[in-house]
Amino acid sequence: MPRPSQLILLRRFAETLLYAAAGGAAFGLAGLPAGWLSGAILLTAGAALAGRPIHVPNLFSRILFVVLGISLGAAVTPDTVLRIATWPVSMFALALAMSCSTLAIALYLQRVHGWDIMSALFAAAPGALSQALALAADANADLRSVAIVQTVRVLVLAVGLPLIIAACGMAGAPPEPVPLPSLRESAGELAVLTLLSTLAALIAYRLRMPGGLIVGSMVMSGLLHGAGYVQINLPSGIVTASFVGLGALIGSRFAGTDLARMRALAGAAFGALAVGTTVAALFAFAVAWLLS
Repeated sequence: MPRPSQLILLRRFAETLLYAAAGGAAFGLAGLPAGWLSGAILLTAGAALAGRPIHVPNLFSRILFVVLGISLGAAVTPDTVLRIATWPVSMFALALAMSCSTLAIALYLQRVHGWDIMSALFAAAPGALSQALALAADANADLRSVAIVQTVRVLVLAVGLPLIIAACGMAGAPPEPVPLPSLRESAGELAVLTLLSTLAALIAYRLRMPGGLIVGSMVMSGLLHGAGYVQINLPSGIVTASFVGLGALIGSRFAGTDLARMRALAGAAFGALAVGTTVAALFAFAVAWLLS
C-alpha cells in the first residue's frame, strides 16, 4: 500500500499531467506549431510559476525519453539515405552552416549571458523542438533556458516564416502522404523496433553517454528505419502523449522562476535568434555567390 508521501506525489503528478494535457490539446487541436508540446509547456509552466505543486517522477521521464527516441529515429528512411549520397555539395554546405550557426549561438549564450556550455549547446542545436528539449532534459541541462530559446526560434520559423513565404506567393502544394503499413499488419515490426531500441537505450544509459536513453533509442530506430528493416512507427496517440509528457517535464522546471529571470531568458532567446539568422544569411549569400 502506498505511503502518504507517495500518494501526495502521485496526486501532484496527476495534476501536472492534467495541466499538460489541457494545454497541449488547446494548442494541438488549434493547429499551432508543435502545438501538443508547446501548449503543454506553457500551461504547466504557468501553473508552476503560479505556485502549484508540480511533480514529474524520474521513472516517467526515463520511459518518456525512450519513446521519444524511437519516434525521432523513425524520421530516417531509405530514401533519406539515398538522397544524402546524391547531394554531397549541398549537404556539406548545410552541415557546415548549421555547425557554425550552432557554435556561434552557443558561444554567444556562454560569453554574453553566462550560460553553462551544455545548456548553451542544446539551446543552439538545430532540429525539431521535441528532439532538442528531450536531449537537454536527459542530459540535465537547464531546461528553462533551453526551452525559452528553442521555443522562440520555432515560433518565429514555424509561424512567421511561412506567413512571409505565403505573402510572397511562393507557397507550394503540400506533399502527398506516404502510405504506411497498418499497425495490425506490422505488429512484429513494432515489437522488434520497441525491443531493440529500448535495449540500445539501456546500454547507452549504462555506459553513461550524455542523453543516453534518448540517443540510444533514436540511433537504433534510425538504423532500423534507414536500412529498411522496419517501416512502422509508434502509434500516433503514443507519440502525441509523449509530447504532452515532455511538455509536463519541461514546464515543471519553471517552478521558482522570477520575473527578472524570465526577462533575461527572453533577451537571450532573441539575441540567439539574431546571431543564428546572421550566420545562416552569410552562408546563404556565400553559397549563392559561389554557384553563380
